[in-house]
Amino acid sequence: MTANAFFPTLFSPIDIGGVTLRNRIIHAAIVTQYVADGAPTERLLNYYRARAAGGAAAIVTEPIAMTRFSRLPSRLRCWDDEGFDQLQRVAATINESGAHVLGQIQDSGRGRHAVGRNNEAVGASPLPDDLSWTVPAVLSPGDIREMIDHWAQGARRLQRAGFSGVEISAGHGHLFHQFLSPWSNRRTDEYGGDLKNRTRFLTELVSAIRSECGRPFIIALKLPGDDGVAGGIDLEMASAINTRLAEHAKDFDLWTWVWGAHARSLHLHLPDAHGPRHPYLEHIKALRSEHPGIATGAIGYLTDPVECETALTNGTSDVVFLGRPLITDAAFPNKAAEGKTGDIRYCVSCNSCWRSIIEAGALACDNNPKVGEPDEHLVAAPSVATSVATHRHVVVVGTGVAALEAAHTAAANGHKVTVLGDHEAFGGKTRLHAQMPGGENLSSVYDYQYLRAQQLGVKFELGRRANIDDVVACDPDVVLLATGSRSARPNWLPEAWFTQGLIPSLRDMAKQLTQGMGRAPGRAVIVDQDHTEMTYATALRMANYFDQITLVTSRERFAHDVSLINRQGILKRLFERQVELTCHVEPENVAQLEAGQLTLRNVYNGKLETLESVATMIHASSRVPNDFLLEPLLAEGLGAIPVGDCKAPRSLMSATREGYDIAKAL
Repeated sequence: MTANAFFPTLFSPIDIGGVTLRNRIIHAAIVTQYVADGAPTERLLNYYRARAAGGAAAIVTEPIAMTRFSRLPSRLRCWDDEGFDQLQRVAATINESGAHVLGQIQDSGRGRHAVGRNNEAVGASPLPDDLSWTVPAVLSPGDIREMIDHWAQGARRLQRAGFSGVEISAGHGHLFHQFLSPWSNRRTDEYGGDLKNRTRFLTELVSAIRSECGRPFIIALKLPGDDGVAGGIDLEMASAINTRLAEHAKDFDLWTWVWGAHARSLHLHLPDAHGPRHPYLEHIKALRSEHPGIATGAIGYLTDPVECETALTNGTSDVVFLGRPLITDAAFPNKAAEGKTGDIRYCVSCNSCWRSIIEAGALACDNNPKVGEPDEHLVAAPSVATSVATHRHVVVVGTGVAALEAAHTAAANGHKVTVLGDHEAFGGKTRLHAQMPGGENLSSVYDYQYLRAQQLGVKFELGRRANIDDVVACDPDVVLLATGSRSARPNWLPEAWFTQGLIPSLRDMAKQLTQGMGRAPGRAVIVDQDHTEMTYATALRMANYFDQITLVTSRERFAHDVSLINRQGILKRLFERQVELTCHVEPENVAQLEAGQLTLRNVYNGKLETLESVATMIHASSRVPNDFLLEPLLAEGLGAIPVGDCKAPRSLMSATREGYDIAKAL
């Protein structure tokens, strides 16, 4: 076999557990919420098909229901043969494109990060979950042995259905992790106490699956590295656990380590751009070196094929697990293998996918509006962009992410596309956010969109704000109005002050920060009515210039519109920078600012408090659409369609999705 010219190790085959993988890329387990009534939906099959055809060597499914304790309708059914045909459909869908499939074995135990408590939870000891305060029913030794038996039988059922193995998720604060940790396992029977007993559940499970399934059949372990919980599992404890498990190395084939738990350390689970790249690889390398004979996977904020190749060649790992990057681009492996790294739609590690799973009920992506569609791994070449019967001239007004997504999607479908914009730089407010702390990866969104638009022949007319005559002069068949939004006036801010810009918006402050500013002694107050990532990123940047940053909001908490996993990181960073946080208040008398004071009123009891040494104040307010062209366009009889924030100010995910959907429907 000829070595790959671009990433020779990444695209070399490897034998694991008697199963040959065509390359070293394994799709990490991702909950999709694409399962209904225990069966895969077409969207789930599309998702798996695209990633198998996109070049992944193996796919680890989301957790599968195998025991009486986890018969959730949102998980594939594997506790009896009634769901067997559906399991076969999943395996066949993945296998037909040359990839293998591993089913994930997992139970969350007491762990819960959705709102509310889990009344059906089981666990090692009657201790509350650190996030939801769920207290589980304690598993008896008989319950544990029953679960082991069911999981072993389920693994055999998966094997008969065409699965090549299983992954046991024993990290992230899930049930097995809870048994491994001295913090959450306070038992005194054979499954608690010393390390041998705390690992017994896991070692007995591994042995039972191997006995039931034999070989070839991959058994992979996902283990805790450092869970970030005091009294829990740190790297020293992880090493001791590994030594104990290595005594059973004949029964499993692959392991890796993950960080975080169902606690204030949940954010360690999915590291973002506020920290270093691939922060866990050095630790994984060290843990691997203690037992070099066991195949090891690298995981954690790997988003680029160069990073993957490096991990495979510097002694860190034998394979790489990619989760978020393969959500963003199903064809990541194929593009990398062909040396087309510039065509990869890169993950920005914003964790919106995690939020969509937990809060919206289905996997979605900021930078891939096609997730779950049949052809998402295919990239239309400019020469074959002829998928529509009637070719139209589509004029897109705006240069933000909604505009660019609509432009390249319409062009890929065969339309003639012209983009009008007043900015030479693309990306709109996303570009501004990308210049704030932790936002740099967001540039991948508009960089990819612009590249695709150029490849597909989109015409750009830039440099001045388009008026009605400019649009009409293009002789469009349809106009997509993607002119974004602007800050609204908060109720507490006098009209004259707002009009004169005496109290700037957060976006105005962010622009000033990017243009450079000097040290400004005193307190800066941010009135937060927005509660999005950019507000807190800007606050962190401002902390470099002011003596004190004070965030105030009328809501009951900050980062209200951010997922839990990101909110933890936001709060940690704000407190580390000594940013003051005050909830339940609104400004009362901004005229006092001339004297360096600001009075705040509690929204519930009316109590007043005064802040001193206020040097500046800004408002992170809600936004209103920039739809000034809409009525003139409609009056001209043009089919004008507002897109993105111009329709209604929302999220990055909404902007890319709407740009895609509207352009696709033309």
